[in-house]
Amino acid sequence: MTRSDLRIGVVGLGALGLPIAVNLNRAGYALRVHTRSRHAETDPGLVGCQPCTTPAAAAAERDVLLLCVSDDQAVDTVLFGANGAAESLQPDSIVVDCSTISPACACTASKRLAAMDVAYIDAPVTGGTEGARAGSLTVLVGGESSALERVQPLLEVIGGSVHHFGAVGSGQQVKAVNQVLVAGSYAAVAEAVALGQRLNLPMDAVISALKDGAAGSWALKHRSQAMLAGHYPLGFKLALHHKDLGIALDAASALKLQLPVTELVRQIEETLIDAGHGDEDVAGLRRALDDTDARRP
Repeated sequence: MTRSDLRIGVVGLGALGLPIAVNLNRAGYALRVHTRSRHAETDPGLVGCQPCTTPAAAAAERDVLLLCVSDDQAVDTVLFGANGAAESLQPDSIVVDCSTISPACACTASKRLAAMDVAYIDAPVTGGTEGARAGSLTVLVGGESSALERVQPLLEVIGGSVHHFGAVGSGQQVKAVNQVLVAGSYAAVAEAVALGQRLNLPMDAVISALKDGAAGSWALKHRSQAMLAGHYPLGFKLALHHKDLGIALDAASALKLQLPVTELVRQIEETLIDAGHGDEDVAGLRRALDDTDARRP
């Protein structure tokens, strides 16, 4: 089967799912699309795609079903709930799950689909909305090599790099490690920005000087300006990162491993979510250090 022959269903058109679907559409894939709110199905970038009322409709007569939804419950509902994709997935098709979920959920979904002769790979992504729009996401894969080989061309459209780590669930384990790193780097940038502002330093110049040195990070390069401005447009939701840190901390707890920095960041996120900031970008961690009398323009 050639790339142009692959028929794809996409369920979940949020901050990452929509640009992923747009890039697949531009690459010439035949897409059926569905999202819970239904609004994004008519995005200009999806002209030519077939909007669907249910996950089952999006999965019908598809070779590949790509999911990009919020959590374990959403994956279970989309696949196995009322009007779920499992009702119409055809034998020998493949589910590519780009959601960030627990490894246990990925393994359970894989086993249930295998009984239907449907393959499943967990393929969470990292790289933010910028990477999703540019098609440069990093894709972290767990699953059978044979299934990955069949969908490799699709993944290369949405990702700048595709990494296979082993059996189903291993992609989610690597994503948990990634989210721990994100927690530490964002929190460190937030504290550094707060200190620099309190010192009344020229922070644009400071960041320019430091971003390519030993302190450089993706968060410093891509999110420090949002922290300086105190404005946090959505890149990756704070509430979703909070959920992801729960997955990472559960994995660590099962191994009797403490992650004190991650635990602290998750507590800070919980406070911010309770204050109504859960739908902002993770860079909103900077809010935890706000002092209106000390903030600089």
